[in-house]
Amino acid sequence: MMINETPQVLTIAGSDSGGGAGVQADLKTFQARKVFGMTIFVALTAQNTMGVQASLPIPCDFIAAQFQSLAEDFKIKAVKTGMLADAKHVSEVIKQLKKFDFGPLIVDPVMIAKGGHKLLADDAIVLIKEKLLPITSVVTPNIPEAEILLGYPITTREDMIKAAADLRKLGVQHVIIKGGHGQGKISADFVWLADGERFWLEAPRINTENTHGTGDTFSACIAAEIAKGQTISKSIITAKKFIQGAISQPISVGHGHGPTNHWASLNQDIIVKDFHK
Repeated sequence: MMINETPQVLTIAGSDSGGGAGVQADLKTFQARKVFGMTIFVALTAQNTMGVQASLPIPCDFIAAQFQSLAEDFKIKAVKTGMLADAKHVSEVIKQLKKFDFGPLIVDPVMIAKGGHKLLADDAIVLIKEKLLPITSVVTPNIPEAEILLGYPITTREDMIKAAADLRKLGVQHVIIKGGHGQGKISADFVWLADGERFWLEAPRINTENTHGTGDTFSACIAAEIAKGQTISKSIITAKKFIQGAISQPISVGHGHGPTNHWASLNQDIIVKDFHK
């Protein structure tokens, strides 16, 4: 009998009771990409497409118990983080990630809500920057998150390149600066890998309000592909095709910023453009 041969992936994040983001989006993505997903809850939320009405952080000793439980039974090949609540919880997650080897770490540095509200206090952001990023394999900030981490505005492609370089100086192996918050008909993400490879991922910008959970979904797909043994670059490109499909093949849910479509097919309108071209 084979034990633990199925690719297994872990998400460490908050719950979205509305199902569009957080742990729920991650699990839907894992299932769609044919990996077995498991969870460590950091916080619970009362949430829908119009916003977060209430939140409840999970006690740190229970977070530690979840880590211990999973480590005793499963063979986790990749792990991703999402919303981490506050400095105390960021610190606990870092402590546990150093204790247990769950494979490459993909960090989605969730800091800002869709409406622009800041989700993390400054002390938590400092911990992410100084303690979490140095143990991170792949980090996936959007432009506003990269601006918070680095302390300067990012408005041009040259700014995105500089931001990726500066994040790598913090110890991250692979950096993706997502361009969804930019302007123009083309949305471009900049990728800078540990081996020096650099490229742009370009896709048509889609005019829609239904983008709730895009960051969670994108980073979860990267984790899933890594767990299946794909290279970092192929994992990132597949994740871009997956999230582009999830946005471009819409569903109708809720009254606000609706969720993406996790059962959509991969969108092939992605252009991989060499950095030097």
